[in-house]
This record gives sequence, C-alpha cells and structure tokens, in this order.
Amino acid sequence: MKGQATPYLMFDGKAKEALNFYKDVFSGEISNLQTYGEADYPTPPEAHDLIIHAQFKSGDLFLMVSDSFPGNSVVIGNNISLTLEFESEEEIQKVYETLSQNGTVFMELQDTFWGAKYAKVKDAFGVIWDLNHTKS
Repeated sequence: MKGQATPYLMFDGKAKEALNFYKDVFSGEISNLQTYGEADYPTPPEAHDLIIHAQFKSGDLFLMVSDSFPGNSVVIGNNISLTLEFESEEEIQKVYETLSQNGTVFMELQDTFWGAKYAKVKDAFGVIWDLNHTKS
C-alpha cells in the first residue's frame, strides 16, 4: 500500500459548503474538485452540481470529500470511510476479498471512469473502506 489511510467524508448535498468551511478553518487548499455533471457517469439532473469527488489539504491534513448520490442518504456512521491506495492489482484484489468476507460490498471491485480499479466495502466490524489502485 501507499501512504496512510485517508479519511473520506460523505455529505448530503453540502460538500461544497463543508470544503469552504474547512478551507477557512484550516487555511488549506481545495483541489481535484469534480461534480457529478462533469464526470462521465450516468447522473440525474438534480445531481449535476453536486460533488462526486474533491480533495482538501492543509499541511499534513488530507481529506477526500463527496456528496452522496441521489437516493442514498447520509447517516452518521456511513458518512466517513477510510481510503487505501494500492500499488498493484494483485494487492487490491487480495485485500478486497479479505474485507468482503463476512462484510458488505457497496461497490464490487471494478475498473472505473477515473482510470483506477476501485471497490467500496464495509468489513465485518462496520468499518467502511474505499480501495483504489490507480493504473499507470
């Protein structure tokens, strides 16, 4: 794996507001902001301006942020996950299979429109993991 686990914060339509708040509080920078409408992803019109992904950095503080997809509610407990970046497809496959055992798969391990292999899994202990391997 590469680096530390990264907190991924999920919001119910308020990701932009939260990012700007964190920017003021922590004097940081917002980067890689993309809306659902800008992404090559089938999206209903009401989600066009919602954030599908953004990053926030201030010194060593690094967060990833998104709005939930329409129809998916944000409940305290499912609004944060830990993101792991992997160095190989073999490594992500092994971790995905292990976390999936006795867990819940939210998104199967698959190739994505952002050029990565990705999965989202809640393990047997209720921890939600975003698994990502960016292909070169």
